Amino acid sequence: MSRPIEILNPTVYQYLEGPKSRTSEFRFVWNVFWQFIKGLRTLHFVGPCITVFGSARFREGNPYYEKAREVGKAIADMGFTTMTGGGPGIMEAANRGAFEHGGRSVGVNIELPHEQFPNPYMHRHITLRYFFVRKVLLMKYSYAFVVLPGGWGTMDEMFETLTLVQTGVIHDFPVVLMGVDYYSALMAYIHFMEAQGTISSEDLKLIKLTDDIEEAMAHIRTFILDNYTIKHRRRALWWLLERA
Repeated sequence: MSRPIEILNPTVYQYLEGPKSRTSEFRFVWNVFWQFIKGLRTLHFVGPCITVFGSARFREGNPYYEKAREVGKAIADMGFTTMTGGGPGIMEAANRGAFEHGGRSVGVNIELPHEQFPNPYMHRHITLRYFFVRKVLLMKYSYAFVVLPGGWGTMDEMFETLTLVQTGVIHDFPVVLMGVDYYSALMAYIHFMEAQGTISSEDLKLIKLTDDIEEAMAHIRTFILDNYTIKHRRRALWWLLERA
């Protein structure tokens, strides 16, 4: 005798239902559109940025938190805006380092049931519903990326950035991994991938693994100055209710 099929809670497992109604699909597309518009208006004048990725779980006093704080300060010294995911932990530390050092600090936060809340060290931030919209904005305004220790979310952000570099969607955007002890095993596997031919040696030229702030900033500075001319943002238009 076959067992009856257990009906899953439709409010939780709605994506197992199959095609939605046309109204539902339109509502989803409209929400995504509005998230992008809100993000673009909020962040239009924040750049040029360097985005810092890392875990939300490290607190003040943790060595990685303090390292991220130094990174934010160094980014401010370079004249760039520090951009993060806007939450606690590494994100807070990087924003804090820039904020307390007189640099500009912004964030793109995400709605989550736990862990994620806006940190107080941002001059401007926005909270979004969709991860993919958030990742687009975190990359759109940045010329380089610093990746401190983190979990699933950090790995997702890092590898999506590297995929965009590999496929030519973004060009010559350096990626710095900070945390030699944390990332050495991952880098060894990446070199194994290179040996297997799934990635090329050229793909690895932009990645720098270091614990040294000056070395990290020098790596970023080399790629930015060699490949880009940084232009000042235009003035905000008051009649569009823009804020610089």
